Amino acid sequence: MKIIFLGAPGSGKGTQSKLVSSQLSIPQLSTGDILREAVKAGTEVGKKAKSFMDAGDLVPDEVIVGIIKDRTAEADCKPGYILDGFPRTLEQANALQQMFEQSGEKLDSVVYLEIDPEKVVDRLTGRRVCSKCGAEFHLKFKQPKEEGKCDLCGGDLMHRSDDHEDKIRNRLGNYEAQTAPLIDFYEKAGVMKKIAAEGSIDEITGKIMGVLK
Repeated sequence: MKIIFLGAPGSGKGTQSKLVSSQLSIPQLSTGDILREAVKAGTEVGKKAKSFMDAGDLVPDEVIVGIIKDRTAEADCKPGYILDGFPRTLEQANALQQMFEQSGEKLDSVVYLEIDPEKVVDRLTGRRVCSKCGAEFHLKFKQPKEEGKCDLCGGDLMHRSDDHEDKIRNRLGNYEAQTAPLIDFYEKAGVMKKIAAEGSIDEITGKIMGVLK
């Protein structure tokens, strides 16, 4: 299966794509990770990407698609894969579609995690991250045993700068502007699966597995 996960910041997209990847025994491909790996490995497209990153420019869509094409050609992707964080724009969706057409493959499903923006603000403003091990806690939903301290390593918990309300609302606005055309694009293609990102993590995973099977 070839699956794309879409969802606003705070929708649980990263968490759910990892869980579904584990249940389906196919790799979850985060575009950020793929990009870093290609640069580190010094592949042809990795070198191209590095030249843009070193100059402080955005990596062009065709370079990112080239990196995804290389990564999805690896043996572990033969049974399928999950794309997390790509495409973000209509231009990227079209470029990805061309990649599928050239390779004779097809996209099976797009999982879109729908969530009320106010719930995203609530989720993210209350998030606290351990400065040492990166473990996540929440002031409402997953409180640490000792205030301001990580349960796992005792490190100080921090409020990330991008988890402040003004920045969250800005990210949500940008996401909405970029993603609205993608929803329409994949609905017309007949591959869109909309999931209400509400309930426990296990309940949401169950809903996703239900529509994929």
